[in-house]
Amino acid sequence: MNRLLTLTMLFLLISCTTHKEPKIACYAWLGGPGKSTDNELKAQFTDLKNKGIDGLLYEAGHDPEVYRRVGKIAKAAGLHFEAWIPTLTQNKNPDLKPEWYAINGIGESAYDKPAYTDYYHFVCPNRDEVYQYLENMYSKVADIPEVDAIHLDFIRFPDVILAKGLWKKFGLVMDREFPQFDYCYYDKCVADFKAKTGIDIKSVKDPSQVQEWKQFRYDLITNLVNRLAVMAHNKNKKITAAVFPGPNSVAKKLVRQEWDKWNIDAFYPMNYNDFYLEGTKWIGDMCKESVTTLNDKKPVFSGLFICPAPEKKGSEPDPENHGLIPGELGAAIRESMENGAAGICLFTPGRMTQEDWSVFNKAIHTSYTRK
Repeated sequence: MNRLLTLTMLFLLISCTTHKEPKIACYAWLGGPGKSTDNELKAQFTDLKNKGIDGLLYEAGHDPEVYRRVGKIAKAAGLHFEAWIPTLTQNKNPDLKPEWYAINGIGESAYDKPAYTDYYHFVCPNRDEVYQYLENMYSKVADIPEVDAIHLDFIRFPDVILAKGLWKKFGLVMDREFPQFDYCYYDKCVADFKAKTGIDIKSVKDPSQVQEWKQFRYDLITNLVNRLAVMAHNKNKKITAAVFPGPNSVAKKLVRQEWDKWNIDAFYPMNYNDFYLEGTKWIGDMCKESVTTLNDKKPVFSGLFICPAPEKKGSEPDPENHGLIPGELGAAIRESMENGAAGICLFTPGRMTQEDWSVFNKAIHTSYTRK
């Protein structure tokens, strides 16, 4: 009897010591390194790891050696490390010719007349020269051993319709597509579309009503992504992307992203609810749409936009300074996980307050049941 009791206690002891606390996958978009020293980066990354961050989507320009340096420090801290490099938004540089930039429906170029904001210098996805430039850029970074994946961003057209929360900021009512925000009118695009469909899109009174024209743009982005995916996979590297929510309800309509057709390894939809004048339940709806559209074949990490100054959210006029406050963060994580997300991704950890981190710590160590 004593032997049986001893064995029972031993079994219970082993069970208790091997039981793992639940922990959801957590990533973060982060830029740098600026003037940070190696020791400062080590301290920053170790702190994020200790707080529950599993990996970084790290933006550091185009220089492969910066990713090599930062990647070594991130890997030593136990973090997954992806090189986050914008794709079709490219600042002017000698390697990019002015004629490579996208043209809108009134003939303006994103090179010298970008839509909405100064950094919207979108290059045209239908130029092979653009693809070769991007492949060369990403290929050099993918060769860095410490880089686990290439993370695409701005892999889309400019917003033909802005998220509703941004209309007031730009003094617009975007209840339909307007030609000055509608892109892909470079001569080759127009000619290629006519050759494919027989439609001269420049002779159409309202191009927004031509479904084939929408699909043509979806396919241009999809084909570019899938070519980059072949490059990355041939180097035994993963490739992921930050995408608009949906894809059907938002991404296709606003930025021509039919991302469920992309042959990449993971998706990070930017479920920034405040931009759409929505609450946290909407985040769950977007996650459910994403995983359902993908048939659960690829992981979806729910991108959460953190409010930089929670105490000022109610009086802050710029919606790009809104976002999740501590009282909303737990619900946003719960909605994401209960609706099929594989984890979450913060934009950005530098915005997190102590109260945010406290809520975050509790939420990421909770078991969730999918609805």
